[in-house]
Amino acid sequence: MSAEASTILVVEDDAIVRMLIVDVLDELEFKVLEAADAEEALSMVQDTSQVIDLMMTDVGLPDMNGRELATKVRELRPTLPILFASGYAENIDATSGMQVIAKPFSIDQLRDKVKSMLPA
Repeated sequence: MSAEASTILVVEDDAIVRMLIVDVLDELEFKVLEAADAEEALSMVQDTSQVIDLMMTDVGLPDMNGRELATKVRELRPTLPILFASGYAENIDATSGMQVIAKPFSIDQLRDKVKSMLPA
């Protein structure tokens, strides 16, 4: 049995896509927090009692894009790994601890990417 499961915050405004991602991460035995938009995500990140090991965010969010969200999140949690999910091949300036996964992605791609970003 694995040690304490890592907690992943999934930020995705499309409810169906969010549900699919959450289902996959559940199957992989991660703890999952869900946010439908950047504002909801930020309130979770601001809660210092909330453990978050990785944030996975859609780039195209309605209220604030994923990059802007990442900038704010990093002010609060400078070392938090961030995974951007994007349906566009735009050049995301993924700085240290940030990576991009292209949509649509397979379950295996998601699993491998998430595992590669979490501490062993």
